[in-house]
Amino acid sequence: MTFQNRTIFITGASRGIGEAIALRLAAAGANIVIAAKSVEEDPRLGGTIYSVAEAVEKAGGKALPIQVDIREEAQIQAAVQKAADTFGGIDVLINNASAIQLTNTEQTPAKRFDLMYDINVRGTFLVTQHCIPWLKKGNNPHIITLSPPVNLAPVWLGSHVAYTISKYNMSMLTLGWAEELKPFGIAANSIWPATTIATAAIRNLLGGEALMQRSRTPAIMADAVALLLEKTAATCSGNNFIDETILKEAGITDLEKYAVTPGGKLQPDLFL
Repeated sequence: MTFQNRTIFITGASRGIGEAIALRLAAAGANIVIAAKSVEEDPRLGGTIYSVAEAVEKAGGKALPIQVDIREEAQIQAAVQKAADTFGGIDVLINNASAIQLTNTEQTPAKRFDLMYDINVRGTFLVTQHCIPWLKKGNNPHIITLSPPVNLAPVWLGSHVAYTISKYNMSMLTLGWAEELKPFGIAANSIWPATTIATAAIRNLLGGEALMQRSRTPAIMADAVALLLEKTAATCSGNNFIDETILKEAGITDLEKYAVTPGGKLQPDLFL
């Protein structure tokens, strides 16, 4: 597997799943654009665009760290242009940046509702919009968005409706882009983990160390994304994938290596 000379633009890539994807593709020779806000490390979260850039270079890729808040369109435009100027274009966009708030209607402040929509929906839309002209000229161009299959089971809507519909919006954008961009041979797919993934958000916001131990490492998402990006864009589009399904279709059935606690009980992720 090689991604030599392919340029991958990843939002929210300063830590967690975004960082894991960046390092996985860097090891295969990709140019990685690390588009995220963090330039100073938060001890609770870890990681900055610069620490990931250093790790990308060590892994064998070329790194371009860019501070960008995807709520600001001017910053998106500048980041996309800088990426294209630096590497000669953009071949892949990975919409990884996202905000989460697992509260019911009464307990969801307006500013948190707005944050989720500004990042998850509007931000994802605008980053994609500004990358499309470069993707049209890209090498096997793909858009991958980290969002779940649309599951209208009442439990997911009733538990945290604001967050749920923001993530489903991302999945519906994916399906819309798959159809809209079909004439240009640009693939649009979403991907979502089958289990919780051991990230700072899991530890700090959702379930602490106990949930971390029932999770898989971000490497499973990184490997699944790499496999998805190997597929021919013109014939693999419009799907809401699950990470382990992609791996199993590629003949990878032993997933124990991804477990934080091998042999332990795994926690299914939301919406599944």
